[in-house]
Amino acid sequence: MEKDVRRRPHGTRRLGVLTGSVLLLGAVLGPGALSLPTLAADAAGPASLLAWALLLLAGIPVAATFAALGGTFPDGGGVAHFASLAFGGRTAGAASWWFLAAVPLGVTAAALMGGHYVAAAVGADPGVAVGVGLGLLAASFALNAVGLHTTGRVQVVTAAVMVTLLVVTVAVSLGDVRAGSFTPFAPHGWSGVGVAATVLFFAFAGWEAAAHLSADFADPGRGLRRATALTVTVVVVLYLGLAVVTLGVLGPAAGRDPAPLLTLLQRAVGPAGTAPATVAALLLTFGAINAYLASGARLGAALGRDGALPRWLVGRTTPGREPRRSLAFLAACCLVVAVPVLGGVVALDGLVRATSALLAAVTLVGTLAGVRLLRGRQRTTAVVASAFLAVVLLCCGALLALPAAVGAVAALTERRRRASRRPAPARP
Repeated sequence: MEKDVRRRPHGTRRLGVLTGSVLLLGAVLGPGALSLPTLAADAAGPASLLAWALLLLAGIPVAATFAALGGTFPDGGGVAHFASLAFGGRTAGAASWWFLAAVPLGVTAAALMGGHYVAAAVGADPGVAVGVGLGLLAASFALNAVGLHTTGRVQVVTAAVMVTLLVVTVAVSLGDVRAGSFTPFAPHGWSGVGVAATVLFFAFAGWEAAAHLSADFADPGRGLRRATALTVTVVVVLYLGLAVVTLGVLGPAAGRDPAPLLTLLQRAVGPAGTAPATVAALLLTFGAINAYLASGARLGAALGRDGALPRWLVGRTTPGREPRRSLAFLAACCLVVAVPVLGGVVALDGLVRATSALLAAVTLVGTLAGVRLLRGRQRTTAVVASAFLAVVLLCCGALLALPAAVGAVAALTERRRRASRRPAPARP
């Protein structure tokens, strides 16, 4: 552990509890908060509150596990680093591939969420939502290509805007909550709660970000744990409050409203709520897309460097240069994802569930690494977190084929790479 710390540039480990908490909020309070209440309500009705409560409660051991891993083994490599320590390079490679596959699905879904908010605000048709979403993607790809990716300062601004928006929305909407809006409680049966849980995991896949931030804390052990505890408290209060007012105010319409936050603000304060909600949604969406593309492009280039992906396709990491070839690869993947969306073959909830399945697999690898690497109460917490994530994966149903297929391709590529490095047998 000391060796890893010494390799960090001087002066980079300076995050305190407050700054670290805000950065973690930026990762967890992503654009999913904009549309997930609608998707969950559509899947389970008022019973989606159980899915929210379950994920919030179970997210505590997940967050604690990554805080413990980051505090014990501080490194910017995140899940791949822990998986490599616990299980070796093959498992770390599979986790890397899962995350890379989730990037084009996730950023396309996030872009559409932002686009739907703009379309709802100006009263435009769904075509405008798709156009705005593709515009957000194009702008983020352009900025990443010239090196202007999201910085810690932008993440702080983004998190502050989102927290303010959620607090204001919940506060001004509580008075309009009606008990009758929660009946019937489970219109789609109890199986809908499981479906809602897999959708909502999209909003809880940011806890592993604590691991990436660990080496930047002034005190990775105590500081990261305190920042995580503060973040968990804020997230539980905000998300539960948002779920209650969305269902309690909108009633059956909660499952059909593409922009619930916007609708709630307009009901509470009138047209004055439109502009701030729209600007906040765009800022939050763009920040999340930018961050995921920056991480995904660098991961793709690293896989090219290691031979896990063809270098002609994704390039390789080079100090001081942006991974433009890897960005171009991700752009092509986003276009492939966008085509069935434009054709009406794939809906937004399909992209969200596919992304959730991949990210749940990545997160499960991280918590299983915690079972292997941690001791005492921390190991017990990792066991609980792993059990929860295993249930989430099972609820993904047929979508389990996606991480299975990506993992199989990763394993096959790794096998071929190892075979190509073996020396040829000597001729007699």
